[in-house]
Amino acid sequence: MKSGKDEARILDKKQALAKAESFCVYQERSQKEVRYKLVEWGIRGDELEEILSELIMSNFLNEERFANSYTSGKFNIKKWGRIKIKQGLKLKGVPDKMMNKALYSIDDGDYMQTLENLALKKASSLAENNTLKRKMKLISYLQTRGFETELILLALKASNLN
Repeated sequence: MKSGKDEARILDKKQALAKAESFCVYQERSQKEVRYKLVEWGIRGDELEEILSELIMSNFLNEERFANSYTSGKFNIKKWGRIKIKQGLKLKGVPDKMMNKALYSIDDGDYMQTLENLALKKASSLAENNTLKRKMKLISYLQTRGFETELILLALKASNLN
């Protein structure tokens, strides 16, 4: 069996492009992810830029589509808040303008409903009897999920958890 290093020796530009296309088809990718993967495969310089351009031109790579897909998945599946999603998009190298557009594509009503549901679910699992400590644990938990403090306080009030 080949090790990862042996497999990573793609010297042919055509093979690298085909492999990069497969990489992008499997799941939406950011340009930064694809760039790292190409470097890992031994592609650098002009060849790397040409492959990236080809992927963009043939629509295998679309930063805006990636940002929307990432945002939608992290919110709908992982139940992350905007702060945590934004951090993830920054790590993926998504430009601020696209990041903000994707973040604010999340419906505000759905966002608050998700926040309230998470608060209620977490509250039911807390064994803390002290009201203030219980509230602080809820706030802390929801902040780690990436929700904004002012919205957390509104959600706790709406759910009678304050």
